[in-house]
Amino acid sequence: MQAVVFSFTRKGAALSLKLQTYLAVHGFATEIKTMSNFADLSPLLQIIAPNVKMACSEAFRVSRVIIFIGAAGIAVRSIAPFLKGKDKDPAVIVIDELGKYVIPLLSGHLGGANELALKLAAFLNAEAIVTTATDINNLFAVDEWAAQNNLRISSLKAAKAVSAALVDGRTVGLISDFPVEGELPAGIKPLKEGPLGIVISLFKDKKPFKETLILRPRILHLGIGCRKEVDWQVINNLVMKELNALKLNLSLLAGAASIDLKKEEKGLLQFAKENSLPLQFYTVQQLRLLPGTYTASDFVLKTVGVDNVCERAAVFDSGGGRILLRKTAEKDVTLAIACENYIVKF
Repeated sequence: MQAVVFSFTRKGAALSLKLQTYLAVHGFATEIKTMSNFADLSPLLQIIAPNVKMACSEAFRVSRVIIFIGAAGIAVRSIAPFLKGKDKDPAVIVIDELGKYVIPLLSGHLGGANELALKLAAFLNAEAIVTTATDINNLFAVDEWAAQNNLRISSLKAAKAVSAALVDGRTVGLISDFPVEGELPAGIKPLKEGPLGIVISLFKDKKPFKETLILRPRILHLGIGCRKEVDWQVINNLVMKELNALKLNLSLLAGAASIDLKKEEKGLLQFAKENSLPLQFYTVQQLRLLPGTYTASDFVLKTVGVDNVCERAAVFDSGGGRILLRKTAEKDVTLAIACENYIVKF
């Protein structure tokens, strides 16, 4: 994860060095940038170049978190030209140069700015100034919860309506296609219909409420078998065809897998790269010992040592989940899709 810290004073530059150490422990590769006057404080400090606007533009392009140490006005003017939307913008946090106040300015929920601000405040022994209505009223923040649980939000407008209803003291319904564990948040109740509700499902057309927020978990895994030197687009075409037939979206894919004999297969590697998918390879023994009933092939067994690659790979990659699509073949590619055994947890 990438982070950038901008500072504009000597005290701010010193504080950025402290933040870099903290962020590194929490998995962030952090660049700390300051004005040329203060770069002599440490060799770790980079000069903001060619100017704040251009440096901020680059930070928006590559970073998940941007921290400004200085006045909130500097941060607002710096980020204004690059704002795209709450589902696209990085988390932006402002900290004063003395480290007294930590203010999540942008992407408080979806980008995780609120949560990170609270952690940074605890680290600095500072005060976090969180202003979002659900947080200050100790209410359920559906967009933040969705981001934390890797759920895709169908509509930011509907998510905003849910938050507004909870702040207003109204009830929001809930329907889940998956088992639910834990106590439901205040204001959320199991309902089959009503004016406003949340549906947790893989399917985007399930809308039992007058206004429905659909949350879709990213829990699908592809199992892929292929002949040597198959083109990545052949794999892609089959995947898209079968996802469309199942009325499922590419954004719900959590990973793809195959047998380790294919770990150098260029078409398979390119397919994963083009779709930004984690790609895992499993050994013959791992696939062979996997319990379950699979579409067996004597030819595949003789060729690679296990009776089925795609179904077994999909199930293994999903942690022993259920098969949604049994082995299907087209143009030198075999494909299966498995779904994790997902549980909704509050």
